[in-house]
Amino acid sequence: MSLIDPAVAAAFAPRGVLRASINLGNPILARRDAGTGEVGGVSVDLARAFAQELGVGLELAVFDTAAASVAAVKAEDADVGFFAIDPLRGEGIRFTAPYVLIEGAYLVRDASPLQSNEEVDRAGTRVMVGKGSAYDLYLTRELKTASIARAPSSPAVVDAFIAEAADVAAGVKQQLQADAARIGGLRLLPGRFMVIQQAMGTPASRGEAAAAALAAFVEEAKASGFVAQALARHGIQGASVAPAA
Repeated sequence: MSLIDPAVAAAFAPRGVLRASINLGNPILARRDAGTGEVGGVSVDLARAFAQELGVGLELAVFDTAAASVAAVKAEDADVGFFAIDPLRGEGIRFTAPYVLIEGAYLVRDASPLQSNEEVDRAGTRVMVGKGSAYDLYLTRELKTASIARAPSSPAVVDAFIAEAADVAAGVKQQLQADAARIGGLRLLPGRFMVIQQAMGTPASRGEAAAAALAAFVEEAKASGFVAQALARHGIQGASVAPAA
């Protein structure tokens, strides 16, 4: 039985099923099991819990990139999605407060002269990011001198960084660490250059009551320990539960 007003539930799931847009480009929040092909992760757990609260079934719309996942919600091909908050994504989507904070890091070759995040934005430095990712959007605004190259997706960043002889790879710290261990001869610059605020979103056309209901769900998921438990269950390191809004 739905715990949310039926009119609000109908606004979210007019077809009787909640369509959740899932981005596989951020392995902290969602990934596909190599053996079974099943998609799971923190965002899938949240989608399942929200569908249960609405009293409807769940249908996953799975994408390889954040940009495609955002586009699905903007086009109303999905009812909810899981995105890093960014001003360029705000048009047509109502975001909740963040539920998870994720660190963005830089990766360089062992022989690189770069030693700190502050040294990256200099002439002649080429930074590889996943096209349309939160890191792409942020660095496009923030880098004044360095240039940006774009890989097809966030998981492809380090391979493109190697193949195209870029100077720096930028992305989710955990993904970069895993790729560095896989390839060798690479190191992370200390610390982080940004913090991603990961939130849920729904088409703005669903109305204020729907946006408020989604925001309340996220706050309860943080306060109850649901998000923390999901992070632990999936073995996620380096991400933290966002503070209460």
